[in-house]
Order: sequence, then C-alpha cells, then structure tokens
Amino acid sequence: MGRLMAIDYGRKRCGIAVTDTLRIVATGLTTVSTHELIDWVKRYIASEQVDEIVVGKPTTLRGEPSESMRYITPGISKLRSAIPEEIPIVFWDERFTSTMAHRAMIDSGMRKSRRRDKAIVDEMAATIILNDYIQSKTYNQ
Repeated sequence: MGRLMAIDYGRKRCGIAVTDTLRIVATGLTTVSTHELIDWVKRYIASEQVDEIVVGKPTTLRGEPSESMRYITPGISKLRSAIPEEIPIVFWDERFTSTMAHRAMIDSGMRKSRRRDKAIVDEMAATIILNDYIQSKTYNQ
C-alpha cells in the first residue's frame, strides 16, 4: 500500500503532508515554492509509492469554490499532466485549516515567532487536510 499525499496549494508556496505506508497518520513533510511543486512531487513519487494526492479545495462558508480556485485549478492541471495517470488527484474541502493550524501551534506551545512562519502554517494545513481525508475514508468504510 502506498502513501497518500496532501498539498495545501498557495500562490507562493505549497504545504506538503504524507501518510505512513499504512495510512494511519498524516505528517507534515515540507513546504515548497509553488513554481517548484511539480518537480518536487515528481522526485518524491520516484522514490516513494504514492497512491493518491489530495489537494485542499478552498470554499466559501456556503460551500462554493472560493476565488483562489482560479489559480489552483491551472496549477493542479499542470501537476496532473506531469505525473503518472494512475495516481489520482482529488480535491478536499480545506475550510478553516489555516485557522486550525494556528490553533494547534498555540495549543502546542509554539513560540509566537515560529507561528508567524507561513511555511509552517502551510505544512500544518496540509497535515490537517490529509488527516480529515483519512478520517472520512475510515468512517465511510
């Protein structure tokens, strides 16, 4: 069984999280600049088996796609073209993940200077997206 990967896609950088091979827990892996994302993902899947990529889908409070989907959709389309087609890419609702990431950092006692690092927030948001996705699959089986 391969890993699941999550991407919190942003204009400047993307947070990345992956599961263990048993898909029990998601862990923040890194943050990469958006223009390096495709090459980074290609290198990662060349060394690790990834069965699915989950991309955070920003939505409004009404559940409609947010304005940022206009730059996420083309970026993910380019990624789709660059990786093997047997690896599905799915979108997953990411509402409030940045807020939850900030709350998790505060609750863990992280210093304020580290909480200001947006790369850490993006990585944690990817982890939250992936954990939510894993839990939904566990409960729906």
